[in-house]
Amino acid sequence: MFSSEEKAFFAPFAVFLAFLALNQFVAGLSEGLRAAWWWSEPHFWVFPLQTLVCGAMMARWWPLYGFKWPARPVFTVAVGIAVLLIWLAPQLWFGVAPRLKGFDPTFFGDSGLAYWTTVILRFVRLAVVVPLLEEIFWRGYLLRVFIAYPFSSVPIGTFTWRSFGIVTAGFCLEHQPADWPAAIAAGMLYNLVAYRTRSLSACVIAHAVTNLLLSFFVMRTGQWGFW
Repeated sequence: MFSSEEKAFFAPFAVFLAFLALNQFVAGLSEGLRAAWWWSEPHFWVFPLQTLVCGAMMARWWPLYGFKWPARPVFTVAVGIAVLLIWLAPQLWFGVAPRLKGFDPTFFGDSGLAYWTTVILRFVRLAVVVPLLEEIFWRGYLLRVFIAYPFSSVPIGTFTWRSFGIVTAGFCLEHQPADWPAAIAAGMLYNLVAYRTRSLSACVIAHAVTNLLLSFFVMRTGQWGFW
């Protein structure tokens, strides 16, 4: 049986993945058919629901994460910016085609309640919920559980090559194949934040900086494929 602490660290991520599978399943059922938006474009309701459910789960277990203001804030923010530049490098500097197909909030028009609700929840998902649940899982749980069990006996930022390699590979495979080179670099850099700061809060902040700036880039350029 898993302890309450273990559930707090892996359950939000597991539920997040379950919602991604639900989105793929519903979209697959409507493929090639003329269907209502909630069937043909399920991400417009699956992702907001995913955001609310996963956010509520983490709020329930918040005291178990031990978040506090991290040391090395400049280093932490710098890593977040570096990951963003690595992620966008193919489009910015190497002539790779823009990623225009994806979660386009103008599906509901470019103004009004539906548009702004979609945009706000998308920002919350990418810049708040995703950094929290991914860092809680990858750096807070797996990076430690592959060193010793129970994982809570291992201080945040403890290094072994085994846990470093597994977490970097897992973080990479979580993303689209087109993003794998950038995801490998991102996984290593977020691991470095854990090692240098020994703070889960710092890992979350670095990841949140990356994703918040990415969200602004997406809104400015219309490269919805990054969402």
